[in-house]
Amino acid sequence: MAATIVQHLGTGRRKRSVARVILRPGTGEIKVNKRAFENYFPTESARAMVRQPLVAAEMMDKFDILILADGGGVNGQAGAARLGIARALVEFNAELRSRLKKLGLLTRDPRSHERKKYGQKGARKRFQFSKR
Repeated sequence: MAATIVQHLGTGRRKRSVARVILRPGTGEIKVNKRAFENYFPTESARAMVRQPLVAAEMMDKFDILILADGGGVNGQAGAARLGIARALVEFNAELRSRLKKLGLLTRDPRSHERKKYGQKGARKRFQFSKR
């Protein structure tokens, strides 16, 4: 009989990004789309954002984390990963919910990407108006 793998799942979204997070008991290794964490998120601010729920829960080296990020940009994916990790930690231990909620890590950022409109340069920006 095969041994079952204990893992906890969480999904996070931010702007146009979606991150599916899988927490497995381990040594603290983080992989994003099968790449090293430091290579995927180039800025320290993005890396700190992803680690934030782990630091708050004091579980930096208790889980191996696999993040499957899709869509959006680097910061959107980092925010999505943060929410996904926080949700997976709550699935692991419901007692962490109050601590993570107090820090605002379980709140989905409602600010979303706005679509480009026709006849305009972008979502809000317009082409230059000429009266004559």
